[in-house]
Amino acid sequence: MKTTASQLKVTRRHFIGTMGAAMAFPAIVPSSVFGGGGQPAPSNRIALGVVGWGWQGRDNTQALMGKDCRIAAICDVDNGHLTEAVTLINRHYGNEDCKKYHDYREMMARTDIDAVMLAVPDHWHALIAVEAARHKKDIYGEKPLAKTIAEQQAIVKAVKDNGCIFQVGSFQRSQGGEFHKAAEIVRNGLIGKLTRVEVGLPDGHSDIDGKGGQLMQRLAQLHPPISVTDLADVLSGTAAFDAAVTPVPEGFDYPFWLGPSREEPYIEARIMKNWRWNYNIGGGQLMDWVGHHVDIAHWGMDADESGPSEIEGHGDFPDPRAIWNTCTKCRIELKYPNDVAMTIASGYPEIKEGTKWIGTGGWVWVDRGGFDCSQEEWKGYRELPEELRKVKLYSSTDHRRNFIDCCKSRQPPICPAEVGHHSTIPGHLGLISMLTGRKIKWDVKTESILGDAEASKLMSRPYREPWKLA
Repeated sequence: MKTTASQLKVTRRHFIGTMGAAMAFPAIVPSSVFGGGGQPAPSNRIALGVVGWGWQGRDNTQALMGKDCRIAAICDVDNGHLTEAVTLINRHYGNEDCKKYHDYREMMARTDIDAVMLAVPDHWHALIAVEAARHKKDIYGEKPLAKTIAEQQAIVKAVKDNGCIFQVGSFQRSQGGEFHKAAEIVRNGLIGKLTRVEVGLPDGHSDIDGKGGQLMQRLAQLHPPISVTDLADVLSGTAAFDAAVTPVPEGFDYPFWLGPSREEPYIEARIMKNWRWNYNIGGGQLMDWVGHHVDIAHWGMDADESGPSEIEGHGDFPDPRAIWNTCTKCRIELKYPNDVAMTIASGYPEIKEGTKWIGTGGWVWVDRGGFDCSQEEWKGYRELPEELRKVKLYSSTDHRRNFIDCCKSRQPPICPAEVGHHSTIPGHLGLISMLTGRKIKWDVKTESILGDAEASKLMSRPYREPWKLA
């Protein structure tokens, strides 16, 4: 009798799930189990679908193609992206097997796809991740986990209910070296009792793809010229804003790209990589980076299942009518259990970018490419000496590899949905505090804001018809 693709999938998952349960955490199934020459047999590679090819999606896909999986499908609402992606993927495999999709729901319905990689703007995270979990796909999803706390809660529930593996793209945990060492120094008490944590984030708006600069140049060439130095100064209802609006490029489904978010005119400078500077789609520097540096802070604090009880934030915001309207500078003060205080700051030079833990007996700071501490000998450690490692943190040196390995072993990855959820909540609550102008009290156990109905409403957002979060 012929075996169907879905039967193969169930057989594989049952086998590696049973095997993984018998192995020590974190269990990894060696690739030699699946095929000769150290390579998995083609039928036992993870069949993976990709949603989003604009930037991080391209990088993630190219990294995943060599990691015991095969890219079976690609979904994007830009036909140019789709053509580029399918051409690259099929050329890599030497076949025409990768199929392209415009609607992610059609791709999720395929029973022969085991896992998906999601690299889409923040406003799409929840809808696509919940749909993937509903179809029991394992998921690699970019940070922040979602655009709102309620959406994050929906993802966590869907992943748990459907037994999915979820890896949040907070890759600093898998960057090895200094991040891992720094967090273990704190967790093993080498800085004494932890009293304070400082998290420094970038400030302002970065013109990531140059489209902002191109628009300002174009405005300056109008007759009469419009001089603009920051798109945070270009407001709807002005001549500069009207000139910024252009026709939607052929092959780009802009209404679908907007999805559940409020309808807005097409302005190229806030679409592709610069979508993060528009609150209708993204969350500014705060939400773009909280999933990295607060994530590492929580790792060292042993706060992956915890969170703050009080949050008070102050920030500088452009006019909400601006093309780029996200917070440009902020400072958020948070209270954690055991009398630990945290400051999250963007645009305050005294709070250095990265993560710094301060204790009664010393301090340690880490960032990408940077490490400093109060004890000179710690700088020389490649990793914490074994005799000091009473607490040993999960070790991974390749975030995407860790995801694929966990899809096979059915063991939790280094940054599962629950961890990404808790790492991002301080940013969401800080933003809510800034928007309301009030201190927020947070119940970690019930995941609710206490005594403030207006602030509680900001835990979710309205969806544009016909989109609904299941």
